[in-house]
Amino acid sequence: MSERLEDIAVKMVAGGKGLLAADESTATIKKRLDTIALASTEESRRDYREMLFRSDEAMKKYISGVILYEETLFQKAADGTPFVDLIRAADSIPGIKVDTGAKPMAGFPGETITEGLDGLADRLAKYYDAGARFAKWRGVIAVSDALPTYGSVRANAHALARYAALCQQAKIVPIVEPEVLMDGEPGTHDLARSEEITRWTLQIVFQELAEARIKLEGMILKPSMIIDGKKVRKASVEQVAEATVRVLKETVPSAVPGIAFLSGGQSPEEATAHLSAINGYDLPWHVTFSYGRALQDASLKAWGGKPENVAAGQRAFAHRAEMNYLAAKGSWTKDSEKAA
Repeated sequence: MSERLEDIAVKMVAGGKGLLAADESTATIKKRLDTIALASTEESRRDYREMLFRSDEAMKKYISGVILYEETLFQKAADGTPFVDLIRAADSIPGIKVDTGAKPMAGFPGETITEGLDGLADRLAKYYDAGARFAKWRGVIAVSDALPTYGSVRANAHALARYAALCQQAKIVPIVEPEVLMDGEPGTHDLARSEEITRWTLQIVFQELAEARIKLEGMILKPSMIIDGKKVRKASVEQVAEATVRVLKETVPSAVPGIAFLSGGQSPEEATAHLSAINGYDLPWHVTFSYGRALQDASLKAWGGKPENVAAGQRAFAHRAEMNYLAAKGSWTKDSEKAA
C-alpha cells in the first residue's frame, strides 16, 4: 500500500467503505460491557474486539479502517496474532485515537477543551512504528442558547490544527473531528441553531487548518450531522440531509478527499438513513461513515460475551456494516434492512 498521505486518505473513504470506531477508552468500553453484564478485563476487551476484527465479511467488504485505542493497537488476539495484523489482513487500515479526552475549559463554564498535545510527536512515532497510518482527535462543541463561545470554538479548532500538523509530519493521516453535540445538555436546540453553530465551527476549524499549513488532500473530516437537540428531535431525514449538505458545501474545501460522519447519539438505523440521504446529493467529496455504537450495538448484544455467540455477533456486525456501505453509496432504503 502507498505511504502517501493522500493515497491513504482516499482509501479510507472511497468505494462505500467506512471506518469502524473501536477506540473506546477503558472507562467507555466498561460501560458498553456492563450492558451485557460482562466484567471489563483486558481479556474480555480483547475477546470483544477480536470478534469484530475476525468478522471476515464485514471487515473485507465494508470496513476501510479501524480506529483503535492505545491498548488495542498493541494488543494481540487469543492465538497471539497482533490485532494490527488482523486488520491489515482484511485490507483495512489501522488507526489510533490520540487525544486524551475533553476536560472542563478554565474560564469557560459548560465548555471543554480537548487535551493530549503534550508529547504527541513522540507518541505518533511510536504509533507509526506499531502500524497506525491514521489518527483521530475529537473536539467537543456544546450547544445552548448561550453556547458555544468564540473562545471555546477557537481553542478547540486550534488544538485540532496543531494535532493535524503533528500527524502529517509523522506520515499519519489526521481525522479532524469537531463534534457539535446533539446529545449534550440541555439538548433543546432546534435544527436552525445546529446549522448556525456547525457552520461557524467548521469555518473556524478550516481557518486554523490553513494557518497550520495542513495539506487538505492528506486529511479526513469527521463532523457531526446537523441535527436538532436530543430532547426535541423534530427534523426529518430530508431536513437533516439538506441542512448538512448546505453547510458542508459552504465550509469544506473540495480538496479534502473525504468526510466520514460520526453517529453522535443517533440510533443505528437513523445514522444509516441520514448518511444515505446525504449521499443522494451531488457532492465533491467521498462521504462515508465512521461509526462506533451505530456499528457495534447490535453485535455486542448478539455476542453477549459468550464464545458460542461469536458467529451471531459477527453476523450482526456485518449487517450494520453492509447497511452503511449502501448508505455511503446513497442506495440504502428501509427495504434494505428487510432484505439483508
